[in-house]
Amino acid sequence: MNDITCQFLVIGAGPGGYVAAIRAGQLGLDTVVVDDRKPGGTCLNIGCIPSKALIHAADEYFLMKEAAEGRAVPGVTAGPASLDWAEVVGWKDGIVNRLNNGVTSLFKKSRVKLVAGRARFLDGKTVVVAGETGEQRITAETVVIATGSEPVELAALPFGGKVISSAEALSLRTPPERLAVIGGGYIGVELGTAFAKAGSKVTIVEATTEILPLYDADLVKPVRQRLAHLGVTVMTGAKAQGLAGESSDLMVETATSEERRIACDTVLVTVGRRPVTEGWGREELVLDMDGPFIRTDETRRTAMRGVYAIGDVAGEPMLAHKAMAEGEMVAEIAAGHRRAFDHRAIPAVCFTDPEIVSVGLSPAEAKAQGIDTSIGRFPFAASGRAMSLGRDDGFVRIVARADNHLVLGIQAVGAGVSELSAAFSLALEMGACLEDVAGTIHAHPTLGESFQEAALGALGRALHV
Repeated sequence: MNDITCQFLVIGAGPGGYVAAIRAGQLGLDTVVVDDRKPGGTCLNIGCIPSKALIHAADEYFLMKEAAEGRAVPGVTAGPASLDWAEVVGWKDGIVNRLNNGVTSLFKKSRVKLVAGRARFLDGKTVVVAGETGEQRITAETVVIATGSEPVELAALPFGGKVISSAEALSLRTPPERLAVIGGGYIGVELGTAFAKAGSKVTIVEATTEILPLYDADLVKPVRQRLAHLGVTVMTGAKAQGLAGESSDLMVETATSEERRIACDTVLVTVGRRPVTEGWGREELVLDMDGPFIRTDETRRTAMRGVYAIGDVAGEPMLAHKAMAEGEMVAEIAAGHRRAFDHRAIPAVCFTDPEIVSVGLSPAEAKAQGIDTSIGRFPFAASGRAMSLGRDDGFVRIVARADNHLVLGIQAVGAGVSELSAAFSLALEMGACLEDVAGTIHAHPTLGESFQEAALGALGRALHV
């Protein structure tokens, strides 16, 4: 097999890697991307996209069940609901396959060469790719490391048998009758909620004092209330100890040091993800590390000239859209553009029920930085649109400087609020002040009005609350 020489080489075709490759191709760089999986990485294949498909299917089934039981919108009833989870999973796989093909088509459109196989560095400019037809050497002027992340495994609960990661959870042929979720972060709560709606008896075990520990108590409270409504058991301050003998019950140490057994058919471990920094020849490179991540500067350059790192391997937040933005940036830098990465306006979305959105500083984070703030909050209980949707739990909150009203952060919790994340991020990116948000005419009746109302509240001019 012939060796390849190119200008721009990307290791990993996940969200960061494939965007970097496509943008580099658009800019006229001779580009190669290497991956041993289908394009799209964890997010497209076994993460963001398939999980949202299953969450949606579970939501629809649950709504049908509530309608059949007379607990939906007054006057709306339905016949008995049924669920064929295997068919749902097949539908999910079809979505993934369609998007895989879409990325491949975009590679072709941008004249990007996709090499299937596992890359290993020989030096800062050269990799050897082991594929089905043998080995191939690739040499490049600029190299981008986009190797992504993988689930963290617990020593007491290694993956295998009834103990699964989120990847296996997305391909279960039927919802487990009894599901124990270890880890109450966003992945565990999202999937735990979906399986509860699909009929599983779910127990969430979280070691910290509250689920979703990255969000403040006000944002988490509506999610806890909804979990209780769904019959999900939440154990906080509890630690999983392993499986108990032949019964395979999950052994848990509670916050009071009491040992409890949880009967379960499946244990889903979602205690976090770690960057993939081994298995691709990192030892052949001279890279500085920042804890488990590759250290980079504001342009995502590593300690080696011409070598960049993006996405999960380059640090928090480990989010697909952050990786995409980094990928676009490094491609433009390689093409001679001047760019730097600004992380202040990266939204985080938790697709729980209700959903959570956060961008910028929370009230507590602003206070920790010694900033005097003005805070506005508008409850969906006062929103005509939220009421008409049958879900008026949650609120929108805006945090701004008290002196000049510069918006520092926006948070929301409520049904469907993920779609407000673009407006929130744009406000921060454009350097909006409270007056800018309050003075923008928002369509009525929409959930987005609550953003304007929150800004009005922070200005002391609330109209509808």
